[in-house]
Amino acid sequence: MRRSQLLIPTLKETPAEAEVISHQLLMRAGMIRRLAAGLYTWLPLGLRVLRKVEQIVREEMDRAGAQEVLMPMVQPAELWEESGRWEQYGPELLRIKDRHQRDFCLGPTHEEVITDLIRREIRSYRQLPANFYQIQTKFRDEIRPRFGLMRGREFLMKDAYSFHGDQDSLALTYQSMYEAYGRIFSRLGLEFRAVEADTGSIGGKASHEFHVLADSGEDAIVYCHQCAYAANLELAQGRPAVPACDGALAPEKVRTPGIRTVAEQAEMLKLPQDRIVKSVVVMADDEPAVLFLMGDDELNMVKAARALGASQLRLADADEAEAATGVAVGFIGPLGLPAKLRVLVDARAARACNFSSGANEKDWHWINLNWGDALPLPETADLRNVQAGEQCPQCAGHLGIRRGIEVGHIFQLGDKYSRALNATFLDEQGREQVMIMGCYGIGVSRVVAAAVEQNYDDRGIIWPPAIAPFHVGLIGINMHKSERVAAATEQLYDELRSLGFEVLWDDRPERPGVQFADMDLIGLPHRIVVSEKNLEHGLLEYKFRAAAEAELLDKEAVLARLRA
Repeated sequence: MRRSQLLIPTLKETPAEAEVISHQLLMRAGMIRRLAAGLYTWLPLGLRVLRKVEQIVREEMDRAGAQEVLMPMVQPAELWEESGRWEQYGPELLRIKDRHQRDFCLGPTHEEVITDLIRREIRSYRQLPANFYQIQTKFRDEIRPRFGLMRGREFLMKDAYSFHGDQDSLALTYQSMYEAYGRIFSRLGLEFRAVEADTGSIGGKASHEFHVLADSGEDAIVYCHQCAYAANLELAQGRPAVPACDGALAPEKVRTPGIRTVAEQAEMLKLPQDRIVKSVVVMADDEPAVLFLMGDDELNMVKAARALGASQLRLADADEAEAATGVAVGFIGPLGLPAKLRVLVDARAARACNFSSGANEKDWHWINLNWGDALPLPETADLRNVQAGEQCPQCAGHLGIRRGIEVGHIFQLGDKYSRALNATFLDEQGREQVMIMGCYGIGVSRVVAAAVEQNYDDRGIIWPPAIAPFHVGLIGINMHKSERVAAATEQLYDELRSLGFEVLWDDRPERPGVQFADMDLIGLPHRIVVSEKNLEHGLLEYKFRAAAEAELLDKEAVLARLRA
C-alpha cells in the first residue's frame, strides 16, 4: 500500500498522557488514538496488527476443536442475578437500563450468557464435550484506566467455554487449550511463560496464566532455572533456607524503647532479620487475625486470604491492630495474645530457632524464643512471598523472578456457573447431571501492547514478523526528483506484492531522514531503500529492523532475505 493513501499520523513528541512504552509508541506510530479514559480508536496500521493477532488466535482455536460463536455484549441482569454476580462483581460492571427501565450490563465476560445458551441447547451426554469461543469486545469500568491498551475499559478478548460430563473430560480439554495457548504465543513471536495461578473472582479449581515477559509487567513470575516449574508470585512456593540452630537458649525479655520496625529491632538487638519473627495484623472479612512471619519475609495477601478462608483481606490500621491485640504495633508477639484471636504462623517462621519477637508490652521484646511447651505453635500455613535464589519446590534448582504481562488465563471452573444456572444433561443411565465447565481467555488487544513492551528500541517498535502491519517498508530516495528512482521503486513494489509480501511504500515527497525515522518508528521487519547512487551499481539498501546496520545487496539477495 502507498503511504500517501493510508492514514498514519505519526508524532515526533510523546503524548503527555502516555505512561508506559507501548502506550507512547503506539500513539506516536499513529496506530491508536484516545477517545476518552480507557477508550481507544484503532487506526489503519494498528488495526492490521490487531487483526493478525486475532487470526492466529482463531486458527489455533479452530485447530483445538473449539467452535466459534458471537454473543451479545449487552447482557440482561436476570442472568447475573441467577449466578449471584450482579452484586458481587462490583462497580467494574457497567449497569444500564433500557427504555422500559429493565436492567442490563455491558459484558466484562460471558460465563452467564454461554451457560444460558448451552442449558437450552444441550441435553444429552452424546453432545458433550463441547467447546465454544468468541472474539469480541468487552467492557470493564476500571476505576483508574491507565497504561493505554494494557488496562483500558473497552478491549478485544477471545473467551472460550467448554462443557463436560465429568472432571476427566474437562482435564483433557484443559490440556488441549493449554497446548493451543503455547502455540498461539509461539506463533506471535513472543517470549512467554505459563504459570500456575490463583483462580480469583472467576472461581474454579485450577488455573494457569500466560505472561509475556517484560520489565514493565505488573505481575511477578517465579520460575526455576533448572526445571519447568513456574508460578505467579501469588501462588509460588519455594524451599527457603532457615538459619541453623545449635540448641535452644534461655528466653530473655529486653527493653526496646521506640522500636517500630524489623530493621530497628535488628539493629538494636544486633540480630539478623532471619532471627526475628514479626507480626502482621490483618482484617479478614472485617475480623482481626495476627500473622507471624520471619523478619526478612513479605506477606503474600492472596496466600493469607486463602489460609484464613477470607473473601476479603486487608492490612489492619494501627488503631485496629491495637484494639485487637491490646498492644501498640511494633511490640506484638506470639506469647500472651488474647485467646480469642485467630493466629497463623508462616511455615518458615514455624522453623525459627532462638528468635526475637514482641513481648505484647510497649517498649519490650523477647529474645531466644522457641516454639514448644512454653510457646505452643499455632496453626501454620504458607504466607510468604517466594524470594529469588531459594530452592525450587520440585527440583534441586534455584528460583528466579521476572516481571510479566498477563495476556491469557485458563480455568477449570467446575460447576460454579452450571449449577447456579441449572445447566444439566442426561447421562447414559438417563439421570440428570450438572455439567462441568472450563473457561479460557486471551486479551487480544492487550497482546498488541505486550508485544511492543517486549520489542522496541530507542527508535521505535520492532514488531515480531507474524503480527507486523506490513512485511516490508519501501523507500525511494528523492523519487519525486528522479524518474529513474521512481520507476525502479514502483517496479520493485509491484514485484514484491506479486510474490505475496505486504509492502508499505513511502511515496511521500519527504526528506529521507523523515522517511527513515517513520519506518523505524512503526517497526516493520524489513526496510528496502532505492537510491540513484546504488542503482548505478545494481544494488539496494536492505535493513532488518532489529539489526544494527544496513547492507548493500543485489535484488536477488534481498528477495532471499525476505523469503528466509
